[in-house]
Amino acid sequence: MPSLDSADIAATPPPYWRRARRHLIAADPVMAAIVRGVRGQTLRRREDAFLSLARAIIGQQISVKAAESVWRKMAAAVGEISPQAFARAGEATLRANGATRQKSGYLVSLAAHFLDGSFDLAAWPDLDDETVIAQLTVVKGIGRWTAEMFLIFHLLRPDVLPLGDIGVQRALRDRYNGGNDLTVDEMRALAEPWRPWRSVASWYLWRSLDAVPVDR
Repeated sequence: MPSLDSADIAATPPPYWRRARRHLIAADPVMAAIVRGVRGQTLRRREDAFLSLARAIIGQQISVKAAESVWRKMAAAVGEISPQAFARAGEATLRANGATRQKSGYLVSLAAHFLDGSFDLAAWPDLDDETVIAQLTVVKGIGRWTAEMFLIFHLLRPDVLPLGDIGVQRALRDRYNGGNDLTVDEMRALAEPWRPWRSVASWYLWRSLDAVPVDR
């Protein structure tokens, strides 16, 4: 069964993908092995800003597989994936169809910000990463991780390193440190050779844990 919102996924990969792939292979032998092990799939842009943020909220602190299950059930109940539809559905409907109490509130708040014009969507492509993060995190329920997912999956920013992501943490621990925990500084140091393509490296780290294409 295709995703309920598959039409919103771009058909082509980011324009920088091949260049980033070549850089990662040359820069880091561990990453090179991960990259070479993944064929036929790349990151695909989510075209709709509201959908991208809503998906990121659902994905907070749960696995990709669990997030997909919750999203399908909730999206089927709401019908149209839009701020208007989520606002009409309200927290009770979202909660009854898989979203937690907190995330239901976050999604309704997100819809309200789109509907009242709080976001200047046209300006985001021209803003730097930290400015976009600052604008998004004023919304209740959107923290740095959610904003980073938006930067990667909607704005296609190439050099985002989401060190708060549990999948990235796990992959770095398992692939680079024998399963032992790493500090934030240690993870950041491991990622230095990946610049300026740390978003792409993060995507490959996710794929090293789960063969299902990452679609947060």
